[in-house]
Amino acid sequence: QVQLVESGGGLVQAGGSLRLSCAVSGRFLYDMGWYRQAPGKERERVATISTKGDRTTYTNSVRGRFTISRNNANNTVYLQMNRLKAEDTDIYYCKLDPPEGGFWGQGTQVTVSS
Repeated sequence: QVQLVESGGGLVQAGGSLRLSCAVSGRFLYDMGWYRQAPGKERERVATISTKGDRTTYTNSVRGRFTISRNNANNTVYLQMNRLKAEDTDIYYCKLDPPEGGFWGQGTQVTVSS
């Protein structure tokens, strides 16, 4: 059974940094991504990383500030978030993306105070 558990969220001042982690059990060697969602809004893709970690993508609003990475030895994907802004406040979810359909974690809250 696949399980994804996010951690690392919290309250931080604007300009600060957080590092999110997503620990995966069951299956791991697939593309993965970080998404975020605010109440009443659609879930937005923030960053993705390929199975080997050699290809990454970022939404324009975080490019240059956020970095996605993964450690296939311990089945964990990370999102390093620097120079955080108030508009980065959301619940952040990680997703495992095998061909047959995605698996989601429960989310972790990130709140950036201005």
